[in-house]
Amino acid sequence: MPALQPPAPIAPSIAAGAAAEQQLQVQLLSEHAKAPTKGSAFAAGHDLYSAVDMVIPARGRALVATDIKVSVPVGTYGRVAPRSGLAYKHGIDTLAGVIDADYRGPVGVILANLSDTDFPVKIGDRIAQLVVEKIVMPDVVVVKELEESVRGAGGFGSTGGFGSVAAAAAAAAAVVVPETAKDESKEEQGTKA
Repeated sequence: MPALQPPAPIAPSIAAGAAAEQQLQVQLLSEHAKAPTKGSAFAAGHDLYSAVDMVIPARGRALVATDIKVSVPVGTYGRVAPRSGLAYKHGIDTLAGVIDADYRGPVGVILANLSDTDFPVKIGDRIAQLVVEKIVMPDVVVVKELEESVRGAGGFGSTGGFGSVAAAAAAAAAVVVPETAKDESKEEQGTKA
């Protein structure tokens, strides 16, 4: 009688495919390239590093090379986001940073210097962060009209905050005076006359 055999392992291609779905794959393109890293276990983004020495001019912008290529997991895209410390301490922000799932070119980071002084970037500096986000890929459907919503067409501050005219008008319109209160008010005015 033959000995019992362990179950067959999962096919390597299936296992590799499942593992790749949860990986941020990175290709280093130069000796100055550095793989993205996380500052802590629960950090939302992976830090991106400069592969070049350069200066971001005051009130200017520049494309900073990272010398890496990435492949984000299926069902996601990469968003290049600013680092809060650079934004707060030095006025350095990032612009237009979307890495599509099918993009395989070098990752560059557009840095904008909002300050009045030049900002030096050195090889190995953390310049931005890559946040991998899930994405919905809807089909575009042209319709005659959109469904109504509570908000409607209001935009650009229409929902309130910092003394907006719309918020004040909405608050005034929201005051409802019951009919009995109106009648009592009229009676009081009549007795005072």
